[in-house]
Amino acid sequence: MSDNNTPNARVLTPLAVGVVMLALILFAPPVLNDGDSYWHLATGQWILAHGRVPTHDPFSFTIPGAPWVAHEWLSELLMALGYSLAGWSGTLALFALAVGAAAWMLVRRLSLDLTGLTLVAATAMALACMSESLLARPQLFMLPLMTAWTVEMLAARDADRPPRLAFALLMTAWANLHGSYVLAFVVAGAFGLEALTAPGADRLKVIRGWGLFGLASIVCAMITPLGPAGIIHPFSLMGMKILPHIVEWRSEDFSQLSAFAIALLATLYVCLSRGVRVPPVRLLLLLAMFYMSLQHVRHQLVLAVLAPLILAAPVGQALGHAREAARPSRALLAGFAVACVLLLGLRLALPIQRVDGPTSPVTALAHVPADLAAQPVLNGYGLGGYLIAKGVRPYIDGRADMYGDAFTEAYFQAVEPDPAKLKALLETHRIAWTIFGPEEGGVKLLDADPKWRRIYADRYAIVHQRVTQAP
Repeated sequence: MSDNNTPNARVLTPLAVGVVMLALILFAPPVLNDGDSYWHLATGQWILAHGRVPTHDPFSFTIPGAPWVAHEWLSELLMALGYSLAGWSGTLALFALAVGAAAWMLVRRLSLDLTGLTLVAATAMALACMSESLLARPQLFMLPLMTAWTVEMLAARDADRPPRLAFALLMTAWANLHGSYVLAFVVAGAFGLEALTAPGADRLKVIRGWGLFGLASIVCAMITPLGPAGIIHPFSLMGMKILPHIVEWRSEDFSQLSAFAIALLATLYVCLSRGVRVPPVRLLLLLAMFYMSLQHVRHQLVLAVLAPLILAAPVGQALGHAREAARPSRALLAGFAVACVLLLGLRLALPIQRVDGPTSPVTALAHVPADLAAQPVLNGYGLGGYLIAKGVRPYIDGRADMYGDAFTEAYFQAVEPDPAKLKALLETHRIAWTIFGPEEGGVKLLDADPKWRRIYADRYAIVHQRVTQAP
């Protein structure tokens, strides 16, 4: 047994990773490259202004007043609170704390079974798989909850006990932060099944303990604006037909080498070459999460948390690593705290000024006259959030669940583009102006149509205005 106060990979890596991830969210520009961040923030500001969660659409011009419950309202409220205190710097500070805490918990658990280069490599692969999903939106707030939840399931199995009942309360926060909370039932169910089928298990005791925890978790997950229907909502979203049009819901593309592909190949090599043996139920859970990450790239964030936690013990055993809980010294903890405070203070001291970007057509919208901006617009899907944030009612935005399959599919067919459908859409909704990214298909059709003229163009957005009045 090594000296717990001696700095080594098991001590330093969790703390270092926590600080690195905190800094990454605070200062990496790509974290803000998501158009949905804007409408999530606008929703939170609406909640602050009205003192309640919206139940009908307050933003679009195409379906104003349509039924819509902000099911991620708690994340949106936190975003708005952070923004009210220090602008985007305040919002990023909250996201950074969530991601930093999740990374620390993840690597701290991994360090029980892995050490040295193995721990560093496992950590690097997990973070690499997370990288493309680290965007300023509600999914980042769920990371510490998912990590804490899975770590508790592992600890329960290690101690041959049911999960502590207090952890069921996490479901209330999780269910109001992000729709991924339904995965918590899958994880808990898998570990409960493992406990039930373990050799020599007292099945009645297992059913009683894990069953009570499961029931409490379900009840806690229903404490949302959607109530019991909230359990079904994430499944309804995953069943939408228009998902292939949305980047985060597309399947993994292996035509180019990616961090995910490298991590997958490296993991397979280690597991196969070292004869890693994963308990059957955990293997089924891992395969299910792997399939989901292939089906929808957004689930790679989930796999990046679950896979290392599930594989750490079997890999550690196969490599001959001794299990050991290494605790950092008070000096190291103090240094970690000071580093976090300094990073947060620096971020808050440097206000973020949003500039032109793929989802932030700042200059383009500034060139749209106010009287024109108040008229119906046809916008690129990823630009709807920015329009909402600036008080412009978009044709569509990232709330695909509210717009529905038929409306959203008709939109994508028109702008991808289908000339006849685009023309019909423009006339039906009496569109007065459009704003699209330069590479979007509708731009060329509008350039060629004498009824429309460009009034502004840059590398991020092109604005057209109708020349002749809509019928």
